[in-house]
Amino acid sequence: MSNQIASEKRGSTQLVALAILGMMFFSIGFALGINSYLIPLLKSELSISSAESYLVLAATFSAFLIFGYPASFVIARIGYKKTMALSFLLFSIGFYLYIPSGQMESLPLFLAASFLSGMGNTFLQATVNPYVTILGPIDSAAQRMSIMGILNKLAWPVAPLFLALVIGKSVDQVTFSDTTLPFYIIIGVFLLLGLIALISPLPEVKAVGEDEESADDCPYAAKKTSIFQFHHLLLGVLALFFYVGVETVALGTLVDYAESLGLANPEWYAWIAPVGMVVGYIAGIILIPKYVSQSKALVISTVTAIVGSLMVVLAPEEISIFFVVLIALGAALMWPAIWPLAMTDLGRFTKAGGSLMVVAIVGGALIPTLYGFLKDMFGAQNAYWLCLPLFLYILYYALKGHKVRN
Repeated sequence: MSNQIASEKRGSTQLVALAILGMMFFSIGFALGINSYLIPLLKSELSISSAESYLVLAATFSAFLIFGYPASFVIARIGYKKTMALSFLLFSIGFYLYIPSGQMESLPLFLAASFLSGMGNTFLQATVNPYVTILGPIDSAAQRMSIMGILNKLAWPVAPLFLALVIGKSVDQVTFSDTTLPFYIIIGVFLLLGLIALISPLPEVKAVGEDEESADDCPYAAKKTSIFQFHHLLLGVLALFFYVGVETVALGTLVDYAESLGLANPEWYAWIAPVGMVVGYIAGIILIPKYVSQSKALVISTVTAIVGSLMVVLAPEEISIFFVVLIALGAALMWPAIWPLAMTDLGRFTKAGGSLMVVAIVGGALIPTLYGFLKDMFGAQNAYWLCLPLFLYILYYALKGHKVRN
C-alpha cells in the first residue's frame, strides 16, 4: 500500500512539473515567434534587404553560442528554478528595448534587443530541456518532449497573431509606433511568469549517475574525464544544430514567404508549419516508446522532412508554401528524439551535456541568415534547397551516429 501511495505521489508531482514546464515551453515558442512578425516589419520600415532583416534571428540565436555552455555553471550554482526566473527577467529587458528601437528606427538596437531576448531563451532552454529529459525514464523522454513541443510550436504563430490582433492592422500596414502597447503587455506577462517559476513547486532532479554516490550506475560515464569524450553527444550536437536551423527556416520564414508570393494576409500562413509539427508531436506521444523507438521515429521523421523539402522547391510556386507542412511534420520529432539519444549515458556530465546541446541552438541564427542570402540571390522558393543536405546528416545520426561510443 505504501509503495502504491508513493507511486501516486510521484505521478502527481510529475504532472504538476510537466504543467509548469509546458508553460515555459510555450513562452519559448512565443518569444521566438515574435521574430517572424518583426522580419517583414523591419524590412518595410527600415528599407533593408531580406538578409539584413533576418539578422534579428541571428542576433536571437547567437546568444545560444555565447551563453549555452556557461548556463550549466549558472544552473549548478543557483538551481533550475532561479535560473528560470532569471531567464524571464532577461526576456523582459529584451522586449522592453524593442520599444525605443522602433522609436529610433535603429537596426543595431533591434539586434541588441533580440540578443538579450536570446539570452533569456538560452538560460530557459538550458534548464527546461534537460529537466524534461531526466524527469522520467530516458526511453520515454521523446514522449514527454513531444508534449512540450506541442505547446512550444503552437506558441510560434500565436505571437504574430497576438501582435496583429492587438494592433488591429495587417503586417504590411504596421508602423513601429503600433507595437508599443503589445510589447508592454508581453513584458508584464513574462515578469509574472518569472515570479511563478521562482515560487513553483518544481523539484530539483538529477540524471542516473549524476551524483558521486550513484556514479557506478552509469559505468560508461564513470570512465570519462571530459564532456568532449562523448562522441554520440558531439554528433548529436551537430544534428541538433542543423535541425534547429531548418526548423527555424520552416517556422520563421512563412510570413515573409507568403508576402513574397503576393498572398493576402500573409500573417495567417504562419500556422502552416506549427500545424504540421503538432500532428507530428501527437504521433510521438501515441507511438513512442510503445510502438516505435526514439531512433526509429527519428528515421521516419527525417525521411518525411526530406520529401517535404523536395516538394517545396519542385512544386509550382503558388502552392509550394503549403508543402512546408511536410518539412514541419518531419521536423516535429527531431528535437524530442535527438535530445534523449544524445543525452544517454552522460551520468555526472548531464548538466554540461545539456548546456552543450543548447549551444547547438545557434543553428537558428546561422542557417536562417544563410537562407536570407540565398533568397536574395536565387529567390524564396529556391532558397529552401538549403534544407536538403542538413536533413541528410540528421538521417545519418538517426541510423548510425547516435550509436557511436568509443
